[in-house]
Amino acid sequence: MARYGMVIDVGRCVGCYSCFLACRDEHAGNDHLPVTIAQPQAGQKWIDVREDERGSFPRVRLSHIPVPCLHCDEAPCIAASGGAVYRRNDGIVLLDPEKSVGKREIVSACPHGVIFWNEAQNLPQKCTFCAHLLDDGWKEPRCVEVCPTQAIVFGDLDDSASLVAKLNAADRAEDLHPEYGLKPAVRYIGLPKRFVAGEVVLGDKTEVPTEGVRASLSGGGEVLATSTDNYGDFVFQELEDDVQYMLRIEHSGYRSHQQLLRTSNDLNVGTIVLDFLGRAENT
Repeated sequence: MARYGMVIDVGRCVGCYSCFLACRDEHAGNDHLPVTIAQPQAGQKWIDVREDERGSFPRVRLSHIPVPCLHCDEAPCIAASGGAVYRRNDGIVLLDPEKSVGKREIVSACPHGVIFWNEAQNLPQKCTFCAHLLDDGWKEPRCVEVCPTQAIVFGDLDDSASLVAKLNAADRAEDLHPEYGLKPAVRYIGLPKRFVAGEVVLGDKTEVPTEGVRASLSGGGEVLATSTDNYGDFVFQELEDDVQYMLRIEHSGYRSHQQLLRTSNDLNVGTIVLDFLGRAENT
C-alpha cells in the first residue's frame, strides 16, 4: 500500500493558479461520493496559492506558496471530529460527508486554515488529494497534473526510488509550520527566508550605476559575498531569521562601509555612498 505525499518547490511556482483552477474544474459542482460532495461554486480554496510579499520598494520579493490540505500524520481535525474525519491506509485524510454534517468545530481545529465550511450543505470540506481519481488508477491529483513548472511533486513517500520520496528526504525539504509538530505529508522546498538588499554608488560618480562593487555579509557562522549588478544593486537571500550580520561594502580607491544588521525582518539598507579617497589617500 502506498503512503501518498507531496513536495512543493516554491521556487518553481510562478503563481499561474493552474492548480487552483484544475481543482475547481474537478470538484466544483461535482459529487465524488463517498469521498466528498461537490465543492461550492465560490468561497473555498482546496489549494490556496498564497502570496508572500517581502521587503520594501524598490527591493521587493514575491513568492507564491500553494497550500492544500497537508494530510498530517498528527492531524488535529481527526481528534476534534468525533469520528467524522479519518485517515485511509494510504495516508490520505478525509472528511466523511455524512458524519461531518453540523460539525463546524472541524474547521477551527486546523491551524493551517485549509478546511472550509459549506454553509448550504452544513458541513466542512477540504482537499482530498483527488482520492476518487487515485482509486480509479490515476497517478496524481489534478493540481499536480496541470502544473506547468512541475512545482508540485506527488507520489509514494515509502517508495525510495520515487522523486517525491527523494525530495522529501532531502535536507532542504521542510514543513510549512514546523512549530505545529503535525508531521504533514505535504512538505516544501524553497520557503521564503530573510534577505538583505541595497544599492551602492560611488561618491564622485553618483549619477552612474556602479557594477562590480564587492559586498560581503558575515554572521551566523558563515561569510557570504557577492558583487553589485549593472544597476548597482546587491542582494543576499536565503538568510536565517533573527541573526546578527556585519555588512561590508568595498571598492578599490574608495572608503569601505560597514554596517551591523539583524535579520528580524527583510532589510532594504537603501543607497550606500562610498567616499572617494582622493589621489593623496589612494597612494
